[in-house]
Amino acid sequence: MPGLTISDLYARAVLHGGDRVALVQGARRVTYRELGHDAACVLGALQALGVGRGERIAFAMANCPEYVVCEYAVAMAGAVRVPLAVLLGDEDLVYMMNFARCTTLVYHAKFARRVQALAPRLETVRNFVCVADDPSDVPPGHLRLQSLIADHAPARRSVAVDADDLAAIYFTGGTTGRPKGVMLSHRAWFHTYYVELLEFGIGYDEVFVFATPITHASGCLILPVLLRQGRCVILGHFEAGLLLDTIARERATMTLLVPTMIYMLLDHPGRDRHDRRSLRNVLYGAAAIAPERLKEALAAFGPIFTQFFGQTEAPMALTVLPREAHLVADADREAQVLTSAGRATYPTEIRLVDDEGRDVPRGEAGEVIARAPNMMSGYLDDPEATARAIRDGWLHTGDVARMDDEGFITIVDRKKDMIVSGGFNVFPREVEQVLQEHPAVSQAVVFGVPHEKWGEAVSALVVLRAGEVVSGEALREFVKARKGAVAAPRSVEFAAEVPLTNLGKVDRKAIRARHWDGRVRQV
Repeated sequence: MPGLTISDLYARAVLHGGDRVALVQGARRVTYRELGHDAACVLGALQALGVGRGERIAFAMANCPEYVVCEYAVAMAGAVRVPLAVLLGDEDLVYMMNFARCTTLVYHAKFARRVQALAPRLETVRNFVCVADDPSDVPPGHLRLQSLIADHAPARRSVAVDADDLAAIYFTGGTTGRPKGVMLSHRAWFHTYYVELLEFGIGYDEVFVFATPITHASGCLILPVLLRQGRCVILGHFEAGLLLDTIARERATMTLLVPTMIYMLLDHPGRDRHDRRSLRNVLYGAAAIAPERLKEALAAFGPIFTQFFGQTEAPMALTVLPREAHLVADADREAQVLTSAGRATYPTEIRLVDDEGRDVPRGEAGEVIARAPNMMSGYLDDPEATARAIRDGWLHTGDVARMDDEGFITIVDRKKDMIVSGGFNVFPREVEQVLQEHPAVSQAVVFGVPHEKWGEAVSALVVLRAGEVVSGEALREFVKARKGAVAAPRSVEFAAEVPLTNLGKVDRKAIRARHWDGRVRQV
C-alpha cells in the first residue's frame, strides 16, 4: 500500500515543508527542500557504490542533521538502517556490525580514530563514510559524506520497497548476554509514527528539541515532527543549562527527556531565569520517574508532561499518560495515576498474565503482553528468542504490572529485577517509590543482594537531597511502615549519584555486579 514506507513519509514531509526550516543545529538551518535534495544526492552516491535493496547500513553518529539526511536516503535505497549506540564498548559495536552483516558504515568524524581501530575486525563493511566538516578529518580510504552530496546529482528514482520489508535493526542493550537485533519493518514504523501523532499531542509547527541520542528513542520522533511541518532543533548532548538556553532562544514547544534529565532541570540553579513559556509538552519515559519529583516538575513547569511506556520490540509506546491525565483533584487518586504508565495506546491491546499465560484479576500483578501493529518482525537470526518473545501473536514484554478498573497500568518491575527473599516476591520499583516519598531522598535504586538464609535480601542505593541527612535505619522503618518488613531494605548505601547507562537509565547491572560478581547464581 502506498504511503506505508519511511521514504513515502519523508517525501510527503519534504513536499509540504518546502522552504520552511526543518533542521536546526546551532547557527545552521536546513530547509525541507534542502533535506530532500541532500537525501537524493546520498541515494545517488549509495547506488553508485552498489548499495542495494536489503543491505544493512550502520550508523555510528552523533546528533546532527546528516543523520536525518542519511535515514531518508537509506529508506529510499531500500536498505536497512542499523543505529549504534556509540557509547557502547568496542566489542559490542564490532559484534553488532558483524552479526547484522553491515556493508556500509556511516560515522561522525569525532569517532574517526575509533573507527580506524575497529575497521580490521569488521567482516562485511566495504564502505566507510565519514560525516566531516573538514576534509582533513577523513581517514585515508574513507569517503566524506559532504563530498558525496556535492559530487552526485540527486537520484531520480528510489527503490521499490514493500511495507513489510525490513527498515531497521535496533539492538537491545545486552544486559542479559549478547545484544539481540530487533527487526522492524516499514509497516511497524508507520504505525509507530501513527501512534505518536495520535497520542503524544504533536501539533503543527512544533519546535522540538532533540537532547537525547537520535540513534535511539528520540529519533523515532523526527518524522512525526516533520510530518507536521515542525522544526527539529538538534543538540549534540544534554546539559540542563544548554537545554534551557535552547528552549528560550528557539521558542521550543516540545522535547523528550528521561527522568534523570528532568531531575537535573529541576535542580539547575538557573532554572527560573530562563523563559520557558513556549514549552507546552515534555515527553518522558525509558525509566521510572519518582512520583514526588514528578509532582515537583508539575509545580515548576506546569501540566506539560506526557509519559510513555514501550520497548524496542514495539516502538515507541504501548501505553501513554497524556498531559491532561496528570491533573487529578483527589490526592489519593493522584498518587495512583502519577505512579502509573497510563493506558494502552490506540490500537494496542494489553493483557496481564501469570506464568501459565492466564489473565490475572484486576489489581493483581502479571506480565505485560501486548498485541499491536508496530511490533517487531522478530529477532535477527534468533528464532528461539523470537518464539519466546512472540507467542500466539502476543509480545511478552518481561515487564510486570497491575491494571486498575479504569485501565491505568502501573509497571511494577522487570520480571528479571524481582527480588525473591525467603519465598516472598519484592518488586524493587514499588520500594523505590516509597523511598522517594521521603523528604530527604532525591533518588533511590532497590536491588537484591546475596543472603545465606533468604537467598536474596533487599538493599537500596540512595542519593539524598542537598543538605539533607537521614540514617539507613530511619529509611528502613519508613519503608516498613508502608510496605511491611519483607520489603524494607536490610541495608542502605548512600551515594552522591546513581550509576547510569549511556542512555540515561539506571545501571542496575553495574550496581548488582558489586554484590554478585564471582557467584555462579545471580539470584
